[in-house]
Amino acid sequence: MIRQPNSRYCFACGRSNPIGLYMKFDYDGERVWSRFRPRAEHQGYPGMLHGGLAATMLDEVLGRLCIAHDRWMATAKLEIRYHAPVPIDQELTLVAEIIEDRRRLMRARGELRLEDGTVAVSAVGTYLPLPDEVLDRWEEEMRYWKVDPD
Repeated sequence: MIRQPNSRYCFACGRSNPIGLYMKFDYDGERVWSRFRPRAEHQGYPGMLHGGLAATMLDEVLGRLCIAHDRWMATAKLEIRYHAPVPIDQELTLVAEIIEDRRRLMRARGELRLEDGTVAVSAVGTYLPLPDEVLDRWEEEMRYWKVDPD
């Protein structure tokens, strides 16, 4: 497994974002993985993870496949399907894999699984390359793109 780097202020992975999720991602050469334990502040209905946060986490794990292939891409389309409620205060596993990879487009599918392996939320995302002028503006910020030691 290869630990992926994190940014400073990304809501999902940023290490300096005071309200972020602080997610970490590993790549096994085929899939990207993350584990996350939601807390009370992540709930929508009492005791349940907010659906928007489930979508955010899946978008991030899907997008990490682009990074694993050294491609900076942005979400063009994200389809989410909610299969079961996601309780807070249990470890969740997120996993994503590529289903289509073309020069200007990447499609991936992912799952958010409960501790017992139940697929609670699934997603399919379509990603397109970021324009060079956007990447040029990020040059300084990229100095902070780091891997956490743990």
